[in-house]
Amino acid sequence: MRAIYLTSGRSRQLTLGAKKIELRHAPGWQLISPGRIAGDVVRTLTWLGPDKAGAAIRMLSAKLRPPELNEVAAARARLPTWMAQEVSALVTHV
Repeated sequence: MRAIYLTSGRSRQLTLGAKKIELRHAPGWQLISPGRIAGDVVRTLTWLGPDKAGAAIRMLSAKLRPPELNEVAAARARLPTWMAQEVSALVTHV
């Protein structure tokens, strides 16, 4: 098992003792809200992709508190179109 961290810098691998760490370049929109639920939602939807994002965000919305859902909705302008549309559809129905 190795640790993978997203970064706005270049991709590279580091070795610290016996541990291998991978720094993987990601677009800026994938790095929004680090350490917060809204950021985790964005990265989860990215990993699932456009085909599964709609069902996933509807399921997640039942578990998110309103401030967390609002934080995801506030990031729509920075998200790719397919993800922003799913978030917008969810917000207009809540």
